[in-house]
Amino acid sequence: MMRLTLRVLAARLYAHSTSSTSMAYSAKIGPSILSSDLSCLGSECVRMMECGADYLHLDVMDGHFVPNLTFGHPMVECLRKSVGQDPFFDMHMMVSRPEQWVKPMAAAGANQYTFHLEATTNPGNLIKEIRESGMKVGLAIKPGTTVEELAPWANQIDMALVMTVEPGFGGQKFMEDMMPKVSWLRSQFPSLDIEVDGGVGPDTIHKCAEAGANMIVSGSAVIGSDDPRSVIALLRTVVAEAIQKRSLDR
Repeated sequence: MMRLTLRVLAARLYAHSTSSTSMAYSAKIGPSILSSDLSCLGSECVRMMECGADYLHLDVMDGHFVPNLTFGHPMVECLRKSVGQDPFFDMHMMVSRPEQWVKPMAAAGANQYTFHLEATTNPGNLIKEIRESGMKVGLAIKPGTTVEELAPWANQIDMALVMTVEPGFGGQKFMEDMMPKVSWLRSQFPSLDIEVDGGVGPDTIHKCAEAGANMIVSGSAVIGSDDPRSVIALLRTVVAEAIQKRSLDR
C-alpha cells in the first residue's frame, strides 16, 4: 500500500514538473509609453509601474523602417536613470538597421531588444549579438510576414512579437486575422513568450488570450484610461485565466 502511494505521489510530482516546464510562461502587461504625455515621460513610467504594469514597452522608430520618428538610446538612458533599475524595458526596434543599436541600447539600460525579422538578412548573428550584450531577445513580425518565417528562430529567442496592426502608428484597429499566427506559435512552442501589439485593450484581449498570447502591449487603452490600474488588472486576469485553462486542457 505504501509503495503504491509513493508511486502515485511520484507520478503526480513528475506530471507537475513537466507541466510547469512546458507551461513556463505567465501573464504580463506592458503599457506602450509612446501613448503617454511625452513631456513628463519619467513620471508617466513610474505611474504605470505603480498601477501594476509588469514591464514597459518602448517603441523606437527611425523614419526609415516605418514612416514615423520617435526616440533613441539617449532618452532610454535618461529614463533608466529617472525610474531606477527595476522596470523591465522591452525595446521594440522599428529600425532598418537593428544591428547598429544593440550595444548603445544595452549600455542605456534596455532589458530586451526586439527587432523585426524583415529588417535584417542575418537574424542568427543579431540574436547572438543581443545575447552577448546581456539583453533578452525578441523577434517581431509585421502583419504581412508569415509565422513560418519566424519559426526557424523560435528556439533561439525569448519572445515572439506578432504585430496586430501595421507598425509605425498608434490608434489603429486591431487585426483579428493575426490570431492564427499566435495560435500556431503557442501550439508549436508551448513555453515561448508571445507578445501582441496594436489595438489591444479590454474589447480585444479575450481573442489574444484565447489564441495564446501572454505578453500584452496596450497603449491608449491603458494610459488614456481614467483608471489604468483597473484596465491592467483586467487584461492580466483574462490572460491568466486563459493560461490556466490551457494548462488544465492539456
